[in-house]
Amino acid sequence: MDAGLRDLGDYIAESLGDETVSGWTESYGELTVEVSAAHVVEAIKFLKSDARCLFDCFIDIAGVDYPDRDQRFDVVYHLLSPRQNMRIRVKTRTDESTPVPSIVDIFPAANWFEREAFDLYGILFSNHPDLRRILTDYGFQGHPMRKDFPLTGFVEVRYDEDQKRVVYAPVKLAQEFRNFDSISPWEGTDYILPGDEKAGEGGNGGAKS
Repeated sequence: MDAGLRDLGDYIAESLGDETVSGWTESYGELTVEVSAAHVVEAIKFLKSDARCLFDCFIDIAGVDYPDRDQRFDVVYHLLSPRQNMRIRVKTRTDESTPVPSIVDIFPAANWFEREAFDLYGILFSNHPDLRRILTDYGFQGHPMRKDFPLTGFVEVRYDEDQKRVVYAPVKLAQEFRNFDSISPWEGTDYILPGDEKAGEGGNGGAKS
């Protein structure tokens, strides 16, 4: 582990305390600090203004979905310190109903990133000035980056010639879902494809010999 990152991780953990920082690690040459959701604003303020940190350049916010966990979402903040020539990653956890405090007052550029996390994952941010969808259409149902979101979505959009406008309708599948295997077409399948029965064991059909 890089000695500079180790010293900085210990300094941040000691300065913010156990109530705020639950742990830190080095990942891909960057420091990852895990903080409690209730203290995100305090942690981000410290990282931005502390003379030893100076992570005053906001990069982005991303959501990560782990549906098997009680707190299924990670909210990940990426900051850059031009003075230190260093990046840092801040992670916190939340569930579908507990909001994470907004950092828009610290970094105004976080506004659209928090809206994106809300739109795509359903992650809530308290004290956000305008928390609404940003990428999906008006009337969109669900949050498409969640791992349990159906591949087809819930509704489909089409232009109705009679009404002369765009309308929403429940998704209707022309056929049932089919399972496709991903083995090489040169190897063939482990089963006989419909219509290939007459190829036989010695033929060139889809069944393996």
